[in-house]
Amino acid sequence: MKKVVLAYSGGLDTSVILVWLKERYGCEVVTFTADLGQGEELEGLEEKALSTGASKAYIEDLREEFLMEYAFPTMMAGAIYERQYLLGTSFARPIIAKRQVEIAELEGADAVAHGCTGKGNDQVRFELTYKALNPRLQVIAPWREWDIRSREDALAYAAAHNVPVAATERSIYSRDRNIWHLSHEGGILEDPWQEPEEDMFVLTVAPEAAPDEPLYLEIDFKEGIPKRIDGVAYGPAELLTRLNELGGAHGVGRADLVENRLVGVKSRGVYETPGGTILYTAHRALESICLDRETLHYKDVVAQRYAELVYYGQWFTPLREALDAFVRQTQETVTGTVRVKLYKGSCTVVGRKSPYSLYREDYATFGEEDVYDQADAEGFINLFGLPLKVKALLDIEGLGISGYRAPNYSKFKRD
Repeated sequence: MKKVVLAYSGGLDTSVILVWLKERYGCEVVTFTADLGQGEELEGLEEKALSTGASKAYIEDLREEFLMEYAFPTMMAGAIYERQYLLGTSFARPIIAKRQVEIAELEGADAVAHGCTGKGNDQVRFELTYKALNPRLQVIAPWREWDIRSREDALAYAAAHNVPVAATERSIYSRDRNIWHLSHEGGILEDPWQEPEEDMFVLTVAPEAAPDEPLYLEIDFKEGIPKRIDGVAYGPAELLTRLNELGGAHGVGRADLVENRLVGVKSRGVYETPGGTILYTAHRALESICLDRETLHYKDVVAQRYAELVYYGQWFTPLREALDAFVRQTQETVTGTVRVKLYKGSCTVVGRKSPYSLYREDYATFGEEDVYDQADAEGFINLFGLPLKVKALLDIEGLGISGYRAPNYSKFKRD
């Protein structure tokens, strides 16, 4: 190969990889960094890449596309992986890899490279995107090729080759940050019994240190997309930045879980997603009054499958596109306002309204007989419970008692 485009964060791994690629393959290396809201992590990155040996360094602001085309659709789907993870790293990889492929084509590169380890999920997310968009590009995954086996080895390599890195032996957390979230792995977190150290957290204050007075917010949605906070209109990036500030100040959005990686091992991750947590909570509340029962319940089934697709790196697949079409249809009436209360790490819904609300107070009180005749309930219950009645009658004919009344003491055996 003659030219490689490297997905470059400027952290320990990709800094070492840049030098390693030139040493191992003797090729030209172009770096690409997606600005997804990392903030100060991007400062001086172009100069660092060029001084480390890159022939060219791309840094592109993709925050709006990231939110509108990846984060918000996932939120509208209600997708949450294994009950807690709001998928901030998972849906960041497809947009990075997509633009990386486009730059490789623009530059006439032969290959693309990433810094994902051979034990993690990100290698799958990057490489499935490469395969979906341009399978002719060669893929280089140094962690599956070189002799470096740990962060300590990488630090030693960096020192030997005069590669400037911010990581030290005493700062060994592996982090991924974007405008949606900040993840933490490694260090003491590898012991699932150990409580995270408070100084590890960046975006959120400890709930017990949050203000003693709650903060109320009103969030306006239009067809599922968040548009305003307390009546003030924001663009996507500005809106999430504001929610991150407010949620983080009240300790909202921390999650500590042991998750099942796609490659088959379990991993402990600690996540900070203040703004995303507020949006998920508010959006779910608005759907509760705007969607009918059958659609809402089926959407919960879709949400779990959608979360798996995102986590597994299957963003560019026909199934995800089909599920997105379903989700978009459900969002046509998800317009309205939700009031939430932020207090000591919690985000609680305290009000919701919509011009498309299916909730009617006069119906809910059952005060009007022409809306709901309570006498009709008897026939409904008889039909709804008919299978139970038939089974009980058959049991009584054969056993003399309903099968549900026969005691089963095996359930109560002591250990």
